[in-house]
Amino acid sequence: MADQPHAPDAPARPAPDTLSDEGPTATAVARCGCGVEPGRAAPPDDAPPTAGAGRRAVGVDAAAKARNLTRLRRIEGQVRGLQKMIEEDRYCADVMTQIASVHEALRGVGRELMRNHLKHCAARAIREGDGEAMYDELVDMMYRHSR
Repeated sequence: MADQPHAPDAPARPAPDTLSDEGPTATAVARCGCGVEPGRAAPPDDAPPTAGAGRRAVGVDAAAKARNLTRLRRIEGQVRGLQKMIEEDRYCADVMTQIASVHEALRGVGRELMRNHLKHCAARAIREGDGEAMYDELVDMMYRHSR
């Protein structure tokens, strides 16, 4: 895969340190392969989607990536369909049903990404001794994405 920065069997980077923000509510940020660059803290919860755009996954299963891209293209079509439904003043309950369908499809992509993160990024961080920060990151991710 041309855009994959590291093959799964690539030599491991030197054991990373844990980064943290300053202040009483600072949380440690695990430096897994998809994580934070040296000297940079994780983006805040309210950061725009482009925050951390330079971060890359340690390893990406090619089949999972293909499935996610297929799902996202299908979701894109569903959203265009929703726009058309709104433009045509379709029945609200029908629009809401389609919105629920898009939500569930996005949750499916999220589950696949979480699996990849656990399999590659989290496992590597834990192996390299950055387990506590990774556990905190995982708990935070599960909390934020289960709402």
